[in-house]
Amino acid sequence: MKIICIGRNYVAHIKELNNAIPTAPVFFLKPDTSLLIRNRPFYYPSFSSEIHYEAELVLKICKVGKNIQKKFAHTYYEEIGIGLDMTARDLQDAAKEKSLPWAVAKGFDQSAPMGRFLPKSQFYDVKDIFFHLDLNGKTVQQGNSGSMIYDFDDIIVHISTFMTLRTGDYIFTGTPAGVGPVKIGDLLEAYIGQEKLLSCTIK
Repeated sequence: MKIICIGRNYVAHIKELNNAIPTAPVFFLKPDTSLLIRNRPFYYPSFSSEIHYEAELVLKICKVGKNIQKKFAHTYYEEIGIGLDMTARDLQDAAKEKSLPWAVAKGFDQSAPMGRFLPKSQFYDVKDIFFHLDLNGKTVQQGNSGSMIYDFDDIIVHISTFMTLRTGDYIFTGTPAGVGPVKIGDLLEAYIGQEKLLSCTIK
């Protein structure tokens, strides 16, 4: 199982971090040790003082595929969920300043809290899925799959050009604007529509 994360897929988020709009999907990987499930708490790591939340819709891959054609891409996932791409922003910024890889900022243990999944058949239109994230009861991020620069099918096609997708892989599809820091004692709650699928306490 691998966790593939799409970066820079919402224009407003790109602007809030002063990044350039990509001409193709940008992706990076998280190891399986980053997965945090069953609403378990996230423990603030000692190596960072600036951990940020990034809420994202997540696809669960349901069959093996390589060099997938766009007309078939929709058949490679049957469930859609929500997750958090927890980011050590201070480590990421330091790496960027030196033009170094920033895997440590994204791939550390428990950096991918994952919520429940919903069947794709439940959604009338996968290009119109509303989701949001609450921090201590206040909404801090809101997004819609229709606002993505690259939609689900585009993402699957692009990734499968470079690496084989396997059953059980997860694809984080990008985060909207509103990312920000967490502190010990915070509660993050993520929703698709009005259904809460993820709850994560910071400890």
